[in-house]
Amino acid sequence: METEILIVGCGVAGLYCALNLPTDKLVTIITKDACEKSDSFLAQGGICVLHDENDYDAFFADTMRAGHGENNPAAVDAMIRSSRAVIDDLVAFGTDFARSGDDFAYTKEGAHSRPRILFHEDETGREITSHLLAEVRTRPNITLIEYCTMVDLLTADGECRGIIARDRDGRYFAIRADYTVLATGGIGGLFTHSTNYRHLTGDALALALEHDVRLAHIDYIQIHPTTLYTKDEGRAFLISESVRGEGAILLNSKGERFVDELQPRDVVTAAILAEMKKEGSEHVWLSLDPIPTEEIRSHFPHIYEHCLQAGYDITKEPIPVVPAQHYFMGGIDVDLDSQTSMERLYAVGETACNGVHGRNRLASNSLLESLVFARRAAQKITNTYQKAPETAVPDISPEHYAESTGAYKAAVLAAIEKEKQSHA
Repeated sequence: METEILIVGCGVAGLYCALNLPTDKLVTIITKDACEKSDSFLAQGGICVLHDENDYDAFFADTMRAGHGENNPAAVDAMIRSSRAVIDDLVAFGTDFARSGDDFAYTKEGAHSRPRILFHEDETGREITSHLLAEVRTRPNITLIEYCTMVDLLTADGECRGIIARDRDGRYFAIRADYTVLATGGIGGLFTHSTNYRHLTGDALALALEHDVRLAHIDYIQIHPTTLYTKDEGRAFLISESVRGEGAILLNSKGERFVDELQPRDVVTAAILAEMKKEGSEHVWLSLDPIPTEEIRSHFPHIYEHCLQAGYDITKEPIPVVPAQHYFMGGIDVDLDSQTSMERLYAVGETACNGVHGRNRLASNSLLESLVFARRAAQKITNTYQKAPETAVPDISPEHYAESTGAYKAAVLAAIEKEKQSHA
């Protein structure tokens, strides 16, 4: 298969990158599952934005403080200064953020010093991603292919020239491209308990390891403090940070509050795990009692319905919650234009690491960061576009790739563990 720009993944980063590329370029987007099965659809809380010019210093400080000062200041600056333009784009594509009169309604989450988060009920990610996807489907220069898995990078002369892929029928084939953008999301599928879709298994990281593409901070893995506790395995249901931002409190088995719920996620997670260990319990409790019933039903309708189906009425009783793997701050090392250490290869979204999050992501910065740096990737590709030389396609051995893909998860987990040990 031939294309000019290939994007692997169709969450907000992949979709927005495609929408910012010239319409005279042939763009192909592949995704491992259905288009709607990206983690971007699962984002509940909201998306950060620079509230006003006076908010810059506080927004910058909040992001740096949550990241324990290990953030890349230039990346944080670029994200914040680009936030309003991104929101304008999203609104133009049809995204319906909550309003307070003529202005946006802003909410606040943990580790934020003021309200600066836009939202749509408790499924902001779905609202944003669905409109981006709808816009992509109107563009005649963009082709979307579902159930198509990347199994290798196609390289020549130290450059990326596309990928080797496998379709839903198990057939292997090459996709040649002048530029390739990896937007494959997080690594939740490597963990027993995660809020991520199970098919997100760090494929791009495995191939980066295979091809000596530089990685960064791959042991920086965020555990979300509050997911609904059940005895079932599978994807954990997230109880959004914004629930605590609106007043919900954490309680132990005695009904005692034991932590400031609005501290950074890693701090709250550590406190919950310590309380569980002290009590010998499998979860703690989250009480929404401080939040008015009507606000719960209007701001968090999908959380309310899900908990109700699980047997809990959050307007009347606390719910059991437990931490679970949620987000990946590390990834493929990229510059401020999302370019990797390999020529013609870019990485955006959760699979990339530009340093904006540091060691711990500030709540609701994920959607914003993905969008800002996806657009920067598109702009860099557009401004420096050069046709790739003709690339010979190697003999494709299905047996080889079947064996390789089975080892990818182990390779990524081993690399993460090695990184942890080096920091320890």
